[in-house]
Amino acid sequence: MTADTALLEKHRGHLMGIAYRMLGEMAAAEDVAQEAWLRWQRVDTSEIRDPRAWLSAATVRLSLDALRAVRARRESYVGPWLPEPILPDDMRTLAADEPAARAELASDLSLALLHVLERLSPEERAAFILHDAFDCDYDEIAATLNKTEAACRKLVSRARERVKTDRPRFAVSGDQHRELLVRFAQASAASDATKMAELLAPDVIAYTDGGGRVAAALNPIYGADKVVRFILGLERKFYTKAEFDTTLTEINGQPGLILRADGNIFAVMTVETDGNRITALYAVRNPDKLERLSEAFAK
Repeated sequence: MTADTALLEKHRGHLMGIAYRMLGEMAAAEDVAQEAWLRWQRVDTSEIRDPRAWLSAATVRLSLDALRAVRARRESYVGPWLPEPILPDDMRTLAADEPAARAELASDLSLALLHVLERLSPEERAAFILHDAFDCDYDEIAATLNKTEAACRKLVSRARERVKTDRPRFAVSGDQHRELLVRFAQASAASDATKMAELLAPDVIAYTDGGGRVAAALNPIYGADKVVRFILGLERKFYTKAEFDTTLTEINGQPGLILRADGNIFAVMTVETDGNRITALYAVRNPDKLERLSEAFAK
């Protein structure tokens, strides 16, 4: 292994972690990390004292360019846009440094958080990710974004407030989370509307991402009764004769379900919960976003 190859292997996960948090797509993250590496190879590196910092800055700037380029496409996306779901192997690749002070956010790659990050401006998202997930100092963020430290503090503060408002957090154990998800899956499989409704908070919100490729709600679904009706209607219309299979796994670091019909993955689902009921549901059905998972389960 050459010195250059060793350097890439050492920092690749870190660069991918930044890019995926910025873009929410693995292929796009891989492209950005590769382009950052190609740029490294084209510069005089003899005077670069910190290769990791240089590569990180290049990755953030490339991610910002990529995010700005896709924002118009995502704004015209058919229905809610959700990030590409990932399995534990990819989670390990994308792990942040997890400093003790911010270990919770550093390890948080949930669909719920990434969905909230979509509502930030590109620069707010970059500053927030660098500071709260990767423990970067404000002077480093300022140099990366070509802004003053004061401006970066404001970016992080605004982003943090938006995340706090849009994604309330509850102290819930992994076991509680998994148990609630399994019970909901069982009630759904049995088409038991009463049990399903009992497991949903009255003000639950469901986001379903079909991307115009498959059936999904065009807008978020608000309220337990509407969510139950939508799920049961989908089952009746498209999957009455299908042989169902449900796999409990981890999706983006949280308990999640992989749903199959006749052996083919047709959806991935995760939920947010207050420990007693489901407060939000995220279902990715766009086949383009399920290719990576389908390939992993086909091996």
